[in-house]
Amino acid sequence: MDLITQQALDHLLNSHSEWSMSLFMPAHRAGRETQKDPIRFKNLLNKAEGQLEERGCRTPDIKNILKPARDLIEDFEFWQHQSDGLAVFASPEAFEVYRLPIRFEELVVISNHFHIKPLLPLFTNDGHFYILALSQNEVRLLEGTQYTVDEVDMEKNLPNLAETLKFDLFSKQLQFHTGTARETDSGETAAMFFGHDPSDKEEKRLLQWFHKVDDVLGEVITNRQSPIVLAGVEYLFPLFKKTSSFNNIMAKGVEGNPDDLSAEELHTKAWPLIKPYFMETQNEAFSRYKDLSNTDQVTTNLEKTFLAAYQGRIELVFTVEDYQVWGNYDVDTNKVHIHNEFQAGDEDLLNLVSIYTLKNGGTVFVVDEGTMPAKAPQAAILRF
Repeated sequence: MDLITQQALDHLLNSHSEWSMSLFMPAHRAGRETQKDPIRFKNLLNKAEGQLEERGCRTPDIKNILKPARDLIEDFEFWQHQSDGLAVFASPEAFEVYRLPIRFEELVVISNHFHIKPLLPLFTNDGHFYILALSQNEVRLLEGTQYTVDEVDMEKNLPNLAETLKFDLFSKQLQFHTGTARETDSGETAAMFFGHDPSDKEEKRLLQWFHKVDDVLGEVITNRQSPIVLAGVEYLFPLFKKTSSFNNIMAKGVEGNPDDLSAEELHTKAWPLIKPYFMETQNEAFSRYKDLSNTDQVTTNLEKTFLAAYQGRIELVFTVEDYQVWGNYDVDTNKVHIHNEFQAGDEDLLNLVSIYTLKNGGTVFVVDEGTMPAKAPQAAILRF
């Protein structure tokens, strides 16, 4: 599996080229189907070549755009290490490949922008959150969604503060349970931190350490709206919350020594704790749409939605997955043209609405047709 971060998504959002190819297909982790995936991929590249020709792209340019992707066809190792879906983005200026844990429908889009809508479930209604793993050995910050996890480099920002504070007992207590206390060289009991009455001296050191950790997090975490799941010895959770400036720390955390867990294992344990939070967020969005349904603040008119997204006036938008509406926007006349079928120069307007909404700080929920709050491919709440 490849990691796709918010930064990578932002790069795709901001890319603009007349010949931008976006390719999506299902893939297989193991079994006989892995042998068919390169053939399926080759067929989709041939389809992309045909679409580029139809749009007037010169043959030498087509070869240059598709060459990095065609080189993958014979890459045996690449096909032996797949996830559930493959996404490829290619243009004269860029080439990106992602093996992701989401089952894509086969799709090839040639447009002026990369087609990012199939990626949005990884970032929007499936939630963005942080995991903060606390131990003396290291402090680890992970950034995740339901499907992805990415470890944030904290080494430059956060040195081994426990060592700096000469806090010797913090890591040792992880190895003992109450009732198995042993005396350290300093004459103190290593297991006491599993009890409810640690010494004032050690608690003061912990609070001092956590204050510093919180200060550094304030510099590293740019999205303070995303919830945080703590990982560590349970006793540490209320102490960190006591010192933290973040008000979105989850009530429950991943208990135990986080040093023993990989990023993927921490993610697996954290997601069930965070999932109800995001379901509540989506349900609140549905309720808000329903409450405003008889006002001018909501719309299912795609032309109105597109112009609002372009102007940065969308608060949130629901859009149907695996569905395209072809058309284009004329900047000179400020008109949106919608077509029943793809025509030369068209783009998926639902994709463009999603791009402009995200770039202007709005929220996008990608849902199935049966979950949509209105009988339309897109429904939006306007800021004004």
